[in-house]
Amino acid sequence: MKAPEVGIKIGLYEHGRRNSIADLGVRVGHKTLIEGENIRTGVTVLLPPVENPYRERLFSATFVMNGFSKPIGFVQVEELGYIETPIALTNTLSVYTVANAMVKHMIELNPDLRSVSPVVMECNDSYLNDIRAMKVGEEHYFEAVKNAKLDFEEGSVGAGTGMSAFEFKGGIGSSSRIVEIGGEEYTVGVLVLANFGRREDLAIAGAPVGLHLRDYPGRGISGRGSISIVVATDAPLTARQLRRLAKRTVIGLARTGGYAHHGSGDVVLAFSTAQRVPIGKEPELVSFLPDSSLSKLFKATAEATEEAVVNALLQAKTMKGNGHVRYGLPVERVLEILGKHSRSPRF
Repeated sequence: MKAPEVGIKIGLYEHGRRNSIADLGVRVGHKTLIEGENIRTGVTVLLPPVENPYRERLFSATFVMNGFSKPIGFVQVEELGYIETPIALTNTLSVYTVANAMVKHMIELNPDLRSVSPVVMECNDSYLNDIRAMKVGEEHYFEAVKNAKLDFEEGSVGAGTGMSAFEFKGGIGSSSRIVEIGGEEYTVGVLVLANFGRREDLAIAGAPVGLHLRDYPGRGISGRGSISIVVATDAPLTARQLRRLAKRTVIGLARTGGYAHHGSGDVVLAFSTAQRVPIGKEPELVSFLPDSSLSKLFKATAEATEEAVVNALLQAKTMKGNGHVRYGLPVERVLEILGKHSRSPRF
């Protein structure tokens, strides 16, 4: 269940039909690895709505708020302004394996390929997962691709299997917003891999939920962790404008209580589905919205990011692993807290 389903209202703009990044046609696939007492990890793959991303490249940009992170592919995106592969999420020590698999995937689709820049983002799941075992294999990337769909799971799945957020169980979360600009509707969708935060800093819909739950069991490694964020929109934007959009995720992150502590890797990739950059030639004409019209998209991005983090928390279930436990967010207690702060229509 997501925030709107339990009466939590975040922001002013309306959601898309699925209230996820899938509202942009992005399919998401997971491969979850749970083995024995210590393996709690996986892979999540986002497939942009094109037949072959290497030949139908999409305008893209990156933003690094806190660089304690190991993303692959960001340098070329920043230089050229487009992505040419799917986007994958996994644990810190598995980015290289997943990148190799993605290269093989692109070679299969493009027999003439000689160079490609895979995009893989990560967070460290070593609190619940024996990360040194390096259990993610190339085959798991391909399984995630095969599993990709529009109606995808969130919470403790795929790359989110072993993640923590605000010392509760974290993982995958997504949300979307619709805005009107110049008589046209545009959608912004956000997907997060949430693995950050101190318990007492957690805020939901403006209420200090973490302070009320600071003595709830399961605390540990307070404040450390990271977040990887993917933003998609169907608004026609240049790479420069997409970078501006990516920066606004920080506002939504801050509203949940994120402070980008030392040791935290907070990175963003944003792309637009509106136009293609076909391989071998640049488009003769590129359209884009004027900068003066972007404020609604900025606000929508912040709102969708804030809710995506909350949705990750709401849907992640209690998990034990690697000698530790992370409890799922106690939803009923959260709703009681929100009611006391006049933040929930249920009370």
